Amino acid sequence: MKIAVVGAGAIGGYVGGWLAAAGEDVTFIARGANLDAVRRCGMRVIGEDGLEIVASTVAAHQKTADAGVQDVVVLAVKAHQVAAIAGDLAPLCGDETTIVTMQNGIPWWYFHKQGGPFDGRPVHAADPDGSIAKTIDPNRILGSIVYPAAVLESPGVVRVVEGKRFTLGEPDGSTSPRAQAISAAFTRAGFKAPITDDIRGEIWLKVWGNLSFNPISALSHATLVDLLQFPLTRQLSIEMMREAEAIAKKLGITFRVGIDKRIAGAEKVGAHKTSMLQDVEAGRAIELEALVGAVVELGRLTETPTPHIDAVYACASLLGKTLADQHGRLAVARM
Repeated sequence: MKIAVVGAGAIGGYVGGWLAAAGEDVTFIARGANLDAVRRCGMRVIGEDGLEIVASTVAAHQKTADAGVQDVVVLAVKAHQVAAIAGDLAPLCGDETTIVTMQNGIPWWYFHKQGGPFDGRPVHAADPDGSIAKTIDPNRILGSIVYPAAVLESPGVVRVVEGKRFTLGEPDGSTSPRAQAISAAFTRAGFKAPITDDIRGEIWLKVWGNLSFNPISALSHATLVDLLQFPLTRQLSIEMMREAEAIAKKLGITFRVGIDKRIAGAEKVGAHKTSMLQDVEAGRAIELEALVGAVVELGRLTETPTPHIDAVYACASLLGKTLADQHGRLAVARM
C-alpha cells in the first residue's frame, strides 16, 4: 500500500515510521530540518519500552507533486495547519485515494453524512473561510482518533510517551473495504486500529479531555498529572467537560465512559506536557479553534450555555494572540 504521511511531526513520524517498518511503501511530506533528517537517516521511533525502529526505506519530499499518487494520505498536521496545505494534496490523490484525518478537536467535516438536522453544515472554527471544504473532497475522508502521546525529540526522531490506538471510522458509520484495508495495515504495523460505527462519539470522547486539559495546561504550564491533581484546575476541567457533554447529547452523542474514567485515563499518562503547552513553549501557533472554539460554536448552535469553556477560551485566545504578536514563546524555567 502506498501511503503518504503529510506532516513528519510526533504523530506523523510515529505512524509513518511503524508502517514503513512493517513493509508499507511510505513517503513523508515534510520540510526544513525534519525533511533533511528523514532524507539522511530515515525516521527513528523510540517506543514506550525504549526499543527503537529506524525506517530507513522511506521517501521524503517537500512538494506533494514529487511523491505522486498514493493509495492513502495520512493527514498528520495540526488542525490549524490544514488550510495552508489542503490545496497541495491534489497531486497525491487518484480516483480511489483515501485521506485519513488525524487532527485533534472537532473536524471541518464533522457534519458530513451526519444525517441529522445539521447534515452538511460547515464547522467555521475548523475551516473559517471554507477553503478546506472547497479543496478536499469530503468523500475521501476516513476519520481517525489519535490516542497516543508522543514528542518530536529532534528532527527525524520521535519518542512515544504512551499508546498505540488509532480508532478509524467512516463519516456515515459504515464498515467500508477501505477502512478494513487501512485498519489491517495499521494492525500489521503494531497499532490497535479498531473500526467504529460511531466516529463522532469517539471524536467527542477525545475532545472531552482536550478542550479542557490543553488550554488549562497552556495557561498554567502544568503537566497532565499536575493539573488534574490540583483541586481547582481539576474541578475546572470537570465543569468544562459537563458543558461539552450537554452539547454532545443534543447532537445525539452518548459517551461510553463517564467523566471520572476519562480524567483517570488522562491522569495515568503522568507528567506529560500537552501538545498545546509544547506549542506555547516552542513559540508555535496553538491548536485552539478546533479544540475549544469549535465546541463554543456548537454550543451556540445547540443553544447550550458554556460559561466555563468560554472563560478558558477567552484567556487562551489572548495568550495565543500575545505570543503571535510578539513572535515569542513562554516557558517556566527553574531558578
